[in-house]
Amino acid sequence: MDRDILHVDAGGGYDILIEPGVLDRAGARIKAALPKAKRLFVVTDSNVSPLYGPRLVASLETHGFEVHTRVIPAGETSKCAAGLTDLWEWMTAHGITRTDAVAALGGGVTGDLAGFTASTVLRGVGLVQIPTTLLSQVDSSVGGKTAIDLPTGKNLAGTFYQPHLVLMDPETLATLPDGDFMSGMAEVVKYGCIWDAAFFDFLADRPSRPALMGDITHILRTCCDIKRQVVDADEHDTGLRMILNFGHTLGHAYELAGEYTKWSHGQAVAAGMVTAARLGVELGVTDPGVPCKIESVLASLGLPTHIDCDFEHIEKAVGIDKKSAGDSVTLILLEKIGAVRPMKLPKSQVLETLAGMNRR
Repeated sequence: MDRDILHVDAGGGYDILIEPGVLDRAGARIKAALPKAKRLFVVTDSNVSPLYGPRLVASLETHGFEVHTRVIPAGETSKCAAGLTDLWEWMTAHGITRTDAVAALGGGVTGDLAGFTASTVLRGVGLVQIPTTLLSQVDSSVGGKTAIDLPTGKNLAGTFYQPHLVLMDPETLATLPDGDFMSGMAEVVKYGCIWDAAFFDFLADRPSRPALMGDITHILRTCCDIKRQVVDADEHDTGLRMILNFGHTLGHAYELAGEYTKWSHGQAVAAGMVTAARLGVELGVTDPGVPCKIESVLASLGLPTHIDCDFEHIEKAVGIDKKSAGDSVTLILLEKIGAVRPMKLPKSQVLETLAGMNRR
């Protein structure tokens, strides 16, 4: 059987299981990880539920779980305070107890919202992440960040709450639309940029979905292993973990400019990485050839390398960035592919440099 298991030490410690067809064996895996749980509260969305909900529920019931399922509307708008309250009320109305658990079946929105709910209902219950999109498999399902969006910005309310198990079935990617698959590839490319130049070159040699899917287990394992190492070293995002946000400060500006509908997270991060690389060149940190290398890989995957954005959105994104403190912000810059350098700079200097770049 083609199976890969990675262990994360953060929190109470948990496994990431990458295994084709694991959805049909989820009941056994979850029973082993959470032996006291008798009921599972499955949170999924309106796109994923008809595709994979029945298979998950069947496996859970076969292994003796009482299953309750809540289907949320697909899309970012569900990741809000009202959605969080709805799940709290649904779970408590069904008598959830501290030994029960929540299973998040879906992409990043489902994982973030269900994870936040699990971390707060009854002050915390068991959590299993079952990501079904490339973005959630390589990024949001691992590491314990949960969040909802606020009117003032994305992911501004949340918790650090590690799951008890991550079940990753590469076969679920077969139903992922091309646009969503390539959006997830932005985060995959990010890992090569910040950590592993050989992996970056590996991706550059596979500029199509069929070529990437031929090595998908290796891709998932590489990304999750990098994130595992970073999270184990810095669980609460106060140091090394900040490097995972390469391209995200400006990416959030692009998402905001598009009102979270015009550009997907991955598209915004793709353009954000290119701008961050160019910014690094302007600041004398990044090798001048790096931006073109990143652009080439992203463009081959059909991802944007530039997004027009009003400067007010950039100012706002830099101002509320979670890596900012007072009048300074920590920028995640590259020295070269595979070598990252966080730099704490005055916000005024960052904005002045970006403004100059925008005028050209």
